[in-house]
Amino acid sequence: MEGTHGLSPGTTCGYRRAVTDQTDTHAVYGAPPADVVETPAGATRYSPLVPGSQNLEDVAPGSLARVTMLAPPGTVERRYAVALALRALPVGGRLTLAAPKDKGGSRLRKELEAFGCTPTEDSRRHHRICIVKRPETVTGLDQAIAEGAPRLDDGLGLWTQPGVFSWDRIDPGSALLVKHLPPMAGEGADLGAGVGFLAHAILRSPKVEKLTLVDIDRRAVEAAKRNVADPRAEILWSDVRSTGITPASLDFVVMNPPFHADGTEDRHLGQTFIRQAASLLRRGGVLWLVANRHLPYEKVLAELFRTATPRQDTGGYKVFEAIK
Repeated sequence: MEGTHGLSPGTTCGYRRAVTDQTDTHAVYGAPPADVVETPAGATRYSPLVPGSQNLEDVAPGSLARVTMLAPPGTVERRYAVALALRALPVGGRLTLAAPKDKGGSRLRKELEAFGCTPTEDSRRHHRICIVKRPETVTGLDQAIAEGAPRLDDGLGLWTQPGVFSWDRIDPGSALLVKHLPPMAGEGADLGAGVGFLAHAILRSPKVEKLTLVDIDRRAVEAAKRNVADPRAEILWSDVRSTGITPASLDFVVMNPPFHADGTEDRHLGQTFIRQAASLLRRGGVLWLVANRHLPYEKVLAELFRTATPRQDTGGYKVFEAIK
């Protein structure tokens, strides 16, 4: 559990027309560990998880000399990112891929070979590293890009994309929170908003004057812009800690905060969300929060809020209402 404007004109296969015109450049995708692969200073950052970074989808074919990538853990998301990188390289352009062995690293070689590449392979600090020079003929790029592209999920009734949290299902925690969420009023925020599932429930209340959705994943933000067609909604690609929302200005915050960073449980992450919510709420403002039962949020809630009342505890999840 963790918590768009349409694609640009000329969209094909679910991805945007290449618009970037770059030559002899080095791109870095994600955040490859410095002790695993070397990334030259001045490389252009591409990542859906670093606000303000560039989009690999927008790079013109054959315009990047080199790409160094920390490959995503999900198979569909990884093949999508690798296909975008290969599309962006000219013949002979160099692609360096790294991934933890237990998070896709063991599959890198075969996946590259399926694209028609001939990789060299190495291991370092529990990572697999594959290096290829783009061959003249590659296969399967369009299919991999189409499979990993944004899509309208008929089951969800929402736009989504592989790699986004809970991209192909409604998270059980969020579903539980929606069941117990009372009508909101005034101005509020959905922190870690994802593709906008909670926002739909919040905006059913006519008393909501404004709702700011915040997420660090650009793909989720773009999906939310498509899913939440309400003039009261503002959708931000931002770290929750630097949203630009005025402190002590909100009447309510609703959230299903993440508790994983880089695939590892990080309980401090959810606590950071709670602290940020407290800083944004005016006195008397309310926080509605859902979390996995085992997460230790009661202490920080008690420290920052006048009251913190459990409203539901079922199915491994707990819901709190906290008053500032």
